Amino acid sequence: MGISADEAVDESVSANSANPATTSPALSRHALRRPGEEGTRRSEAERSLNLPNIITMLRAGMVPVLLLLPIFPGERGSTVIAWIFILAAVSDLVDGWLARRGQQVTTLGKLLDPLADKLLVSTALIVLLGMGRIPLWAACMVVTIVGRELAVTGLRGIASAGGQVVAANRLGKAKTLLQNVAIGALLFHYETLGLDANAVGMVCLTVATFMTLASGYSYFADYFRGLAKR
Repeated sequence: MGISADEAVDESVSANSANPATTSPALSRHALRRPGEEGTRRSEAERSLNLPNIITMLRAGMVPVLLLLPIFPGERGSTVIAWIFILAAVSDLVDGWLARRGQQVTTLGKLLDPLADKLLVSTALIVLLGMGRIPLWAACMVVTIVGRELAVTGLRGIASAGGQVVAANRLGKAKTLLQNVAIGALLFHYETLGLDANAVGMVCLTVATFMTLASGYSYFADYFRGLAKR
């Protein structure tokens, strides 16, 4: 008995459906693509380009400005760069407040925010040490502060991979504030508001170093206590 044209077409479609190897590659990719996946990726990218993250990226962009201090070590150059550092430090508070207020906390922001802060502080300390505004006997304080920042960053990465959050505590926040005051004063260097800015900066840096050690210990202690509970 002969087979009609319609029956032949039906058999061909059934054969292709039963054998994935004969299915069109373009059709297979389309079938495997999850509905709304492309739109989700686009929306995540758009959410990441928000005002808090833009402020964070601008703060990171101020890091190379600190490298100009050895070129302009005079009172005017020191004052300008000191105010740029202060502006960058204040922007850290602003972008955090905007992100929480507008519910714009993103994965990109969680990565960039601490990275920008650590780059800013580490670069400033290294430049000040190289210029002699931080004396060589105080190099151990610079190493302590920079080393602690790297250690805590690594700890947070390990904790995050294990599903544990190492949140900033009050001691860590106080350390950051005093650290920024110390660096700002050391950048001014010359007499400011009737005070010896360099002397003020060294006193604040010394206290900040002890607070750095204490806050670093508290972060590691909290992490290991969390592990013990788990």
